[in-house]
Amino acid sequence: MTRTYFGTDGIRGLANVKITPELALKVGQAAGLIFHRGEGRHRVVIGKDTRLSGYMIEYALVAGFTSVGMDPLLLGPMPTPAVAMLTRSMRADVGVMISASHNSYEDNGIKLFGPDGHKLSDSIEMEIEKLIDGDLTRKLAGPTELGRARRIDDVRARYIEFAKRTLPRNMSFEGLRVVIDCANGAAYKVAPEALWELGAEVIAIGVEPDGFNINRDVGSTSPQALREKVRELRADVGIALDGDADRVIMVDERGQVIDGDQLMAVVAESWRDQGLLAKPGLVATIMSNLGLERHLSSLGLTLERTAVGDRYVIERMRQAGYNVGGEQSGHVILSDFSTTGDGLVTAMQVLAEVKRQQRRVSEVCHCFDPLPQVLKNVRAQKRTLEKDSVVMAIDSARERLNGSGRLIVRASGTEPVIRVMGEGDDPDLVETLVSQVCNALKESAEAA
Repeated sequence: MTRTYFGTDGIRGLANVKITPELALKVGQAAGLIFHRGEGRHRVVIGKDTRLSGYMIEYALVAGFTSVGMDPLLLGPMPTPAVAMLTRSMRADVGVMISASHNSYEDNGIKLFGPDGHKLSDSIEMEIEKLIDGDLTRKLAGPTELGRARRIDDVRARYIEFAKRTLPRNMSFEGLRVVIDCANGAAYKVAPEALWELGAEVIAIGVEPDGFNINRDVGSTSPQALREKVRELRADVGIALDGDADRVIMVDERGQVIDGDQLMAVVAESWRDQGLLAKPGLVATIMSNLGLERHLSSLGLTLERTAVGDRYVIERMRQAGYNVGGEQSGHVILSDFSTTGDGLVTAMQVLAEVKRQQRRVSEVCHCFDPLPQVLKNVRAQKRTLEKDSVVMAIDSARERLNGSGRLIVRASGTEPVIRVMGEGDDPDLVETLVSQVCNALKESAEAA
């Protein structure tokens, strides 16, 4: 059955066009009915980032959940991993994060978590979709069974304490000058406070949200501002979160970007040396650099690959017993601590390794030389991938790589584009092959 609402990371789209109050109301009702289990009161935890449309969606969700007898607990602006953690710790039946992650303010989205803090399975999402499209009138709560909403005031302190407890008790970041870029998003208060409480000298940017500036020229997808600030202040390290703080990239003292692949390599080797690695390897997606795979192999560690999307990484980690996984984009999942990507906790683990080694960030965090990688997007529908000319172009490109690299062609799960990624030992060949595939996609899309 075709999915109408859910993509690779919840429901996402243009605020008040796709993500409307009517849809949010129905999502609240449908999710509330599915997770309305057992006796007693039923709770839902709701967090959001700093987009203007968050107010509209939050109140519509509250109306939906209360109408089926659930009590919403409103957290206000909080990171996605905090919502997942609080769903578990507050024994809620379901958790909701209102965010479009790294997208600009015009978009918004709804991410759902089960009572275990994990994102929902495909089958449960399909159940919710069926209820959304159905008639829920007869399933609403009676007048005496309606839910009651209330705001929770101490959630910021709860999450900061949780993040600090992921480190050894005696760990201090004293002596580190840290620039933290919060993308004008959900972590604009908690991330600087947590680092300061651990003893770091903290310079915060991207901490003045106005409803419109989330991810605008700041954050993990726009690290230039962070790079410049690190160099300007001669900081030891820079940390950039995205709008909902479930992903992170870092910058060394020279202003060089450290992506998710390098961060995973740091954590995996550190945990291996400390005897904390559950299995000798980690899980990443098909987009992670071949250099990471070769580096892990040199350490006696394996790399298992999944489809793009942190939910697929987490699913494989749970199945096979890994405790480190993630994506090149900076979604890093450390399952000893969290059920989803947590940008702040990941950064803290890396800083802890920097302190342990007493070396510069550039020396600790540049674990391998990545293979040249080219990523291009072509505006086209998924069905374009089935055209004969496109299939032939992809097959030809892979044949020419002949084991010296990889070519990944996939449809985006969040927008109508096809992403073409190539990597290999010969950068000129990779660039040529990616361009050829993109041209075939464009020609097929225009002819359709």
